[in-house]
Formats: sequence, C-alpha cells, structure tokens
Amino acid sequence: MFNQPPNPYNTTTLFRRSSGPGIFDIKLDGYIIFSLLSLMAIGILMVASASMPITHNSLGIVLKQSVYVLLSVFAVGAAIFIPLELWSKLTGFWLVCGLVLLVLVLIPGIGHEVNGSRRWIKIAFVTVQVSELIKLCGIMYVASYLVRHQDTYNSFLGIIRPLAVLSVMAVLLLLEPDFGASVVLFASCLGIMFMAKVRIRWFVMILLPLVAMVCLLVFFSPYRLARLMGFLHPWQHRLDSGYQLTQALLAFVRGGIFGVGLGDSLQKLFYLPEAHTDFILSIIAEELGVVGVCGVLGLFILFFWRGMYIAKQAMEHSRNFSAYLAYGIVFWIILQMLVNFGVNLGLLPTKGLTLPFVSYGGSSLLINSFAVGILLKIDLLNKMESLHAKRKY
Repeated sequence: MFNQPPNPYNTTTLFRRSSGPGIFDIKLDGYIIFSLLSLMAIGILMVASASMPITHNSLGIVLKQSVYVLLSVFAVGAAIFIPLELWSKLTGFWLVCGLVLLVLVLIPGIGHEVNGSRRWIKIAFVTVQVSELIKLCGIMYVASYLVRHQDTYNSFLGIIRPLAVLSVMAVLLLLEPDFGASVVLFASCLGIMFMAKVRIRWFVMILLPLVAMVCLLVFFSPYRLARLMGFLHPWQHRLDSGYQLTQALLAFVRGGIFGVGLGDSLQKLFYLPEAHTDFILSIIAEELGVVGVCGVLGLFILFFWRGMYIAKQAMEHSRNFSAYLAYGIVFWIILQMLVNFGVNLGLLPTKGLTLPFVSYGGSSLLINSFAVGILLKIDLLNKMESLHAKRKY
C-alpha cells in the first residue's frame, strides 16, 4: 500500500533472536536518549525553582513533574514496541479522532478553559491538551498521504487535499484560540512536503495566502493586535501587553554570562507570569546565565542532528512513510523550541507555546515523549534492516 519493501521484521519475529536481528539485539540511539533525559532533568530542576513562589510547596510540584517524566519514559518505551504499521495503516482513524477532540474541546462543559483559552479536555483527574495530540495526528496524516499519492502529490489537485485537511485543523485550533499550535502544525507539515520534494511553485502559492491570512487574523483581532504592539514596543507597553516580554528580557540581562545561581531568581517572584511554563527559559537565563541557555540549545541541536540522520537513513532504505514521519517529528519539536526561544528573547510575539521536555506540563511532555519513541522505533528499524542486509551478504 505504501510502496515499501517487504519488512521481514513483523510483530512476531521482532522479539525472536533466532529469526534474525531483533529489537533486543540493537541499541537505542544514545544521542537521542541523552538529549531527551538531559532536557527532562533540567526541566524538573527548573520547574522546582520557578514554581516555588506560586505553590509554596516546591516538593509537591517536583514530585508531580517527576511522575510526568516517569510516565513519559514509559510512553517512549510503549512507542518503541508498537508496530509502525499501526500508525501507517490507520492514519485516517487517528485523524478523525483528532478532529473530534478539536471539536469537543470547543464545547462549553467539555473543554476546560484556562486564561481565556479553551485548549484542554478534563477527564477525571487528567487534563489533556488537545493541540499536542493534533500535531502528531496531522504529521502522521501528511506522511501517509505523500506515500499513498506519491504519483500525484506534485500536481495542484494532489497538494490541495492535505492542505484542506490542515486548514480545517488550523481553523479549529484558532477557535480555541491557539495560534502558536496552528503555526507549528502547518510549518511542520510544510517541512515534510519540502523534504518530499514538492515543487517550489506550490510552496509559493501556499505561503502567500497563508501570510495574508495571518496578517488579517492579527489586525482584526484586538487580542492578537495588542500582543503584536507589545512585541514591537515592549517598553512603551511594559505595564500591559508588553509586561511579560519586558520581565523576560530583564531576566536575561540580570543573568549575564553565568547567572545569579540556581534558585536565586528575582523575576520568578511574581514579576514574570508563567515562569514555570512558557517563560521557563528566562528563568534558566537568569539563574544559569547564557551558559545554561546555550547548554539547553546544544541539547536541542543534538536532537535535531540525530533526528534528521534517522529520517535520512529511513529514506535511503526506501521506507518513505517512516522518513516523512521522522522529519515531521523533528520539525515539530525543533520549531516549537525555536518559537519558545524567540518569544523569550523578544524576537517573536508571545504565542503560549511551552519549551519541549523542559516546561511544566503533563500532556505535552507525554505526547512529545511518545513522538520521540516513534522516532527511536524508526531508528531501530533502520538498524535492523542494515543488519539484515549485511547478513545476507
């Protein structure tokens, strides 16, 4: 169905050593694991520091974040053991599930509202951020579509269908409102299309209307226009729309090269809102300095390098769905990181996007980690195929 070579490593042979290389014979990518666990560890440390003035009980929130991290490690393991065919053959099902959740979150009484945005569904004691799920569903759909329609996706009609589906997702996200998530979703999927060598002229035709639509959304929305003005002139609006940005910039200035020391931030003392979520990078900058920020950036660069390598290897093995899915996951994580860095540094307007694996939050950490597990699964299949080819010769 996906024009991929027969995979000798089906669900039954995957765990048997006697039938060739199995999953227990191959090591996980150490670079991905190192970057993931390091970012999670930094996250626990900085969430504990940044949340102390809010909770008055840092131990409680540290334990909660630690539980999220532990569950996320299990999510990585679960993704590794789930057959990749479950995602490739059921992308339509996952897409419908994601769209249904996006509709449900908009219904009062079902969607959970926080700070004027209805982005969460509360199930018992668990609150799920739907936008994180829909990013993964959208990436899977585009990866599957490009493989199933590889003979036609380079035509105008061929590229319209996935764009229409993505547009529906983006509109539903904007109704929450979650402008940042819609931008990351669209950009990640366009990145997959670029790696699939979709013609440049289609990108031009896609991007021009998108830019025009973004401008209209900003200028006809008082909320977004205020954010834009706070971004362009933060010091003139330092008591209203530019307040978060000016406080974040002060944290960077105060931190300097080496920081003021772990736990010694002043900006987290009710000056900087969302210090443990969207603006945790500013607290890292204040307490650990430029050195700490560069360390976090270096871990993401390591993740990007290995992720792109894994995707490239999958493409060389003619496993196109795996390659496109890997590219999408890497673009998603890195784009969200870049947006978060840009917001904290005053290079982008505030978007409400957390720093992956570092910011406080359960559902985003779990879903991002599950996506990394899929990436590691793709890497394992690459290595198994290489070992199988060597043993044949």
